[in-house]
Amino acid sequence: MIEWLSMALLVAGAFFFFAGTVGLLRFPDVYSRLHALAKADNLGLGCIVFGLALQADSIAAALKLLLIWPLVMAASAGISFAIARRADRLGIKPWRKERP
Repeated sequence: MIEWLSMALLVAGAFFFFAGTVGLLRFPDVYSRLHALAKADNLGLGCIVFGLALQADSIAAALKLLLIWPLVMAASAGISFAIARRADRLGIKPWRKERP
């Protein structure tokens, strides 16, 4: 049962990574691309880390795996903020669809 749950979490994580990559390639501006990467990749990493933690040999190994997720989330938030701030300072405006 644990192996099936682990496999489902790993597949879900891969799906979210794929969705973030599609968002990076398809969204029109830097701000929406950052949003797609920050949200989808963090959720994908969480699913993968939980799936791997279920297969870990010991509690210590599982806790080390689970510690990766908040560290990557903090780094992702900081980097996303820095990129968005730089884009704003360069005068890059969010894309807006013109109304008829």
